[in-house]
Amino acid sequence: MTLTEKVAYLKGLAAGLELDKDSKETKIFEAMFDILEDMALTVSDIDEDLSAVEDLVDAIDEDLDELEEYVFCDDDDFCDCCDCEDDELYEVECPSCGEEIYLDDDMLDEEFIECPACGEKLELDIEFDDCDCDCGCCDCDEE
Repeated sequence: MTLTEKVAYLKGLAAGLELDKDSKETKIFEAMFDILEDMALTVSDIDEDLSAVEDLVDAIDEDLDELEEYVFCDDDDFCDCCDCEDDELYEVECPSCGEEIYLDDDMLDEEFIECPACGEKLELDIEFDDCDCDCGCCDCDEE
């Protein structure tokens, strides 16, 4: 039974008592029933609005899950799922807040970057001279 149905039931019970319509008590009961009816209608409206918001939040959550899967993939290899095989990502830890920041080659060309977590400006002075690796991410031309 909904709130509005319960209020209607109470009003019916009061009507069945055949109270004197001119008495002070009856007027108070009628005013209380009117207030209860308004409150029940308001709660019903809020329930409907809440249901719509829940549906919207669920849809946003699903979209966010898809976006996270696209951006971050299911494993630690960022490049397998987003067709960025030529773009190398580098993990850097912000010395101020400890946040992990992922940088691509274009970001490494910048003189400074700003930490997205704390806003600290980080100076990037990265050189790949004298590299002995086989990764192909630097200009060492070793394979």
